[in-house]
Order: sequence, then structure tokens, then C-alpha cells
Amino acid sequence: MKRNINVYIMIIAALAILLTTTLCTYAYYRVFKQEVMTDLKVYTELLADASFMGDEEAIKVYAKELSKEHIRMTLIDENGRVVFDNIAEVEVLDNHKDRIEIEKAIEHGSGSSVRKSNTINKTNFYYAIRLSNGGVVRTARETSSIYNIFASAIPIVGAIAFILLVICFIISNFLTRSILAPIKNMAYNMEQPENIKTYKELEPVISHIKEQHQNILRNANMRQEFTANISHELKTPLTSVSGYAELIENGMADEKDTRKFAGEIHKNANRLLTLINDILRLSELDTTEYGEFVTEEVDLYESVLNCIAMLEPSAEKHNVILKATGKSTIINANKDMIEELVYNLCDNAIHYNNPGGYVSIHVEDNVLTVKDTGIGISKENQSRVFERFYRVDKSRSKKTGGTGLGLAIVKHIVEIHGAKLYIESEPDVGTTITVEFQSAETF
Repeated sequence: MKRNINVYIMIIAALAILLTTTLCTYAYYRVFKQEVMTDLKVYTELLADASFMGDEEAIKVYAKELSKEHIRMTLIDENGRVVFDNIAEVEVLDNHKDRIEIEKAIEHGSGSSVRKSNTINKTNFYYAIRLSNGGVVRTARETSSIYNIFASAIPIVGAIAFILLVICFIISNFLTRSILAPIKNMAYNMEQPENIKTYKELEPVISHIKEQHQNILRNANMRQEFTANISHELKTPLTSVSGYAELIENGMADEKDTRKFAGEIHKNANRLLTLINDILRLSELDTTEYGEFVTEEVDLYESVLNCIAMLEPSAEKHNVILKATGKSTIINANKDMIEELVYNLCDNAIHYNNPGGYVSIHVEDNVLTVKDTGIGISKENQSRVFERFYRVDKSRSKKTGGTGLGLAIVKHIVEIHGAKLYIESEPDVGTTITVEFQSAETF
């Protein structure tokens, strides 16, 4: 990157020097051309005044002096024939009546023109004035062309350009180091990017990288914690299964114990299957975004009634009353996910309820509310109940066979549907969880 920046700066500097030199040369040539033409006009007007006075000898003397200044002076009669020239032989000159400056002078009183000689790469400037007798007096000056001027300046320009390029190289190296220094420092100080000395334009980048770095660390910690929790959750039932199986295998259990141990093995095996299914489901939801699954218009109240029908036996077993209130409300969502969300919320409310308690599910205006009279959740634990494997009452979770992933699955379904999740709870009073969906028209 440093090399590329230096190369780009040097290219820009070289182009700037070349363009500046070209424009300056052109501007100089325009000024030079204007000055030459102004001088010729003055000389021609003096000659015209002398000719007007009839002092031809004075004209010839003046013309001789002009030749020393490399200024050509020519007298042309009314027919275009050259009658005097201070440089060239009159006899060898052709008729000048068709020359641009002569035509202009005859027609308008004065005229000028610039002609380039391609053979000798020179430029001739002409200025002519019409005399009172119908003739024309003309002065001319031969100069180097703009190309010659530019070419003659090349050695000096080249030397200046070289010096400027060296200076640009030194400056570009300094600037490049200044630009890249914070980035290089950041690579070695990702833990404390706020301590890096930087410039204003780079602060948003550093803030964004800092945020990404923190997210990466957070995700890494979550994965590490998730892996540890999975290991722990799998180890407990597997240990039980292995222990009971070993007792049966070694003949240390009679027929009654064998039946009891088989029941425990079956219960723990089911727990393992539930846990694995929840882990796979959570992993699937982790990589799912809205638009990657089929959505349709779902009646939220109808989904609640379906879930109540499925959970009625569990509610009766735990001596908990289930009731649904509200009215039909349509949301745009994945029907299976919504029923899974409602099922997990209600199932969780049943398992963490008190005997004789109730679970109330209310649906109205795209809002689902699940309220229970269970053990409740303390303020400090409310922000963590949606974390994976987090349990408010671990002893009760073991008894109910909960995996600790139900509410984490709920949170993921809520997030990928663009909904909002709220919780209100008080220990020994109960918990209210509210999910606010967007309507089918706005989602």
C-alpha cells in the first residue's frame, strides 16, 4: 500500500509539473506575441508618419536601423508591387497584394497576421498600415516558434522537474508514513485502539474496527461459553445413562431395579435428543436472516389456539390453567417459527409456574403477551434469561427436563422477524413477556 501511494503521488506530481510547464510556456508565448505585435505597430506607425511627410530618405535611414534590430520593413505600392525592402532584394520578391496583412491594410487602414514557416520552424509577425498615396508600409519580425521555445526550455525545465520530483518523493514518503502509522499501530494495539494517535478522518474507521473487534471477541467468548455449556449439558445425562447401563451390564441390578434404570436411561436419552434438537435448531436460526425462509400471512391468534391445544396435557400435569384472550391479528411471518415461538413461551410459563397457577396468552394489534403466575425473575436476571443455557432456577430445570435453550430460540425468531421483545417480572409474583410484531402491510 505504501508503495502504491508513493507511486500515485509521484505520477500526479509529474503530470502537474508537465501541465504547469506547458501552460506557462503557452501563456508566455501569448504575452510574447502580443508584445512583438505592439512593437511592430509602433514601428509601422512611425514609418507611416515619415512616409506621409514625404521624407523617403529618412525612411531608408530608419529602415536600415530597423534591420539591425532584425525588423524587416517593406514599402508596397497601390498595385501590390514591392518598391522597397530593407532586407530582401526587391527584384526577387513577388506581388504582395494577396498577403493577408496587406489586404486588411488596404481595406481597413491597418492589418496584421502571423505566419509559420514549416521549413525553418520559425514564426513571422507582420503589421501593415495604408499610406495616403494608396501604398502600404509593412514591418515584420521573425521569431522562434512556440515549439522551439518549449524545446529550448527543456533542459531547465528538466532540472527543475527533477528537483521537484525529489522533493515530492521525500514529502510523499513522509505523508505516507503519517497516513499509515495509525493503521500500523492499530494492528498491534487492537485491545486499546482508543490510545492510538490518529487524525480526524480515520476516527470513524477506527471506531468501526473497534466495534468489529469487540463483536468478534464477544462472539468468540459466546462460542467458548456455548461449547462449555454444551459439554456440561451433554455430560450429565450421558453420565447417568452410562452409570445405569453399567449396573445392568454387570448384573448388579435385580429385575425391579433394571426396570427403574431402564426408565432413567430412557428419560435421559430423551433429554439428550431434545437438547441436540434445540442446539441444531438454534444453530440453524443463527445463520438465518429474513428473506431466507418462506413467509406468509399468519393469524397470530390462531397460532396461539393451536399451541394451547398441544400444551393442554402438560398444563394439566403441572396443575396450571391455560387461557387465551384477544382477537385475530394478521402478521407476515413464517408460520412454523411463530408456532415454535408461542409454544416455547407457553411451555416455559407452564414449567416455571406454581401448582394452581395460570398462564394467560393475549393477542391484539400484532402484539402477543404471555403472562404467568410463576416463580418470577429478579431484576438482575431479567437481562440474561434469553441467553443460551441460562436458568433462573437450575434445580427446577433439571426436574422439568428443560434444556435452557427455549427462550434463546424465542429471541432469535423475534430478531429475524424484525419484532420487539419485552419482559416484566417480579419474584414470587410472575412474569409477563411481550412480543410486538409488525403488521403484514408494513413488514
